[in-house]
Amino acid sequence: MTLSGLEKMRFICAAATLAGTIIGVGIFGIPFVVAQAGFATGVFYLVAIAFLSLFMHLAYAEAVLRTGQDHRLIGYIGKYFGSKSKKVATAVLLVEYYGIILAYIIVGGEFLNLIFSSWLPSSEFIWSIIFFLFAAWAIFLGPRALAKNELFFTGLLILAAIYLSAKGIVSLNPSNLTGFDWAKFFVPYGVIFFSFGGSTAIPEIRQILKGREKKIKSAIILGTLIPLIIYLLFALAVVGVSGSKTSPEAIKGLVPFLGEGTIILGAVFGILAIFTSFLTAGMNLKKIFQYDYRVKSFPSFILALGLPIAAYLLGFKNFIVLIAFTGAVLGGIDGIFTILVYLRAKKLGDRRPEFSLPKGKFLAYLAIILFVLGIIYQIAMI
Repeated sequence: MTLSGLEKMRFICAAATLAGTIIGVGIFGIPFVVAQAGFATGVFYLVAIAFLSLFMHLAYAEAVLRTGQDHRLIGYIGKYFGSKSKKVATAVLLVEYYGIILAYIIVGGEFLNLIFSSWLPSSEFIWSIIFFLFAAWAIFLGPRALAKNELFFTGLLILAAIYLSAKGIVSLNPSNLTGFDWAKFFVPYGVIFFSFGGSTAIPEIRQILKGREKKIKSAIILGTLIPLIIYLLFALAVVGVSGSKTSPEAIKGLVPFLGEGTIILGAVFGILAIFTSFLTAGMNLKKIFQYDYRVKSFPSFILALGLPIAAYLLGFKNFIVLIAFTGAVLGGIDGIFTILVYLRAKKLGDRRPEFSLPKGKFLAYLAIILFVLGIIYQIAMI
């Protein structure tokens, strides 16, 4: 491969890393909230939040480029705001991870039930427990190679979404796309914001494009817009086919329209992607306890996975409410931290960045206002 070919491959890998981080379990919640609020409202939120997330990703990247040392968000908060702020950010991150893992447990059980219900009739509750036990055992063994293949399995998830979208668009009913409800206008915010979370990939993109940092901006733009296109197509297909019968995890509601075989294929791809994402999230959380708080390996394992499964057993099983809260509230706080790091790095950064956002301060304060409003709304809804 030529030098230019290698450079192109690095750029593609960087964009794919961000797209793969963004596209996850949240994609399955998008059609339900779009169907609730109306397709036009859903499109508005998808586009608006995509560009809000794009600004946040670019602002974080600029902060990363203004800092000589490599950190993750918690490390940047510690550098620019001190140890107390770092502890607060760590607490928010832990709860956010717990919410994500719990979402995987819920949807994992629903997908397994779709796949095996014809041969092994059981409840979604039992399948969620089975999913959790397999994933927890894999984390306990430490399957590093499998966790590193998350991008590959996310690719399978994207292919499944495209396949289901293509099948659905052929069969869609235009009348399902005409609804609108002012009373539910704000419903999609939390779920869609959750679905565009990808900031954790920004430091990785810097590493992938080391020595070619001027390409980071373009890679982030491409890596954020690819999920937007996938989400728009998936929402169009699912809502266009199932309309008001759209199920919270999107797939089950398609069975009467696209047939069980097609849905099982989509569920298989989905469960593979969710399983590896669960491993990545679970192992990262375990490492936070193990390395940042000096907790031994097995207690770290219990701390990482004990609370999500306990919450599930206690009845926290509403997928849409969970990801809406995690996205709007915890993701909103995360977004505020990211923007504050960006603003502080503009003043105190120790290197000149390869790009600087025009009107960055104005957009940063606007983003903080939107995050605060989203947090207030979601808490009021609960």
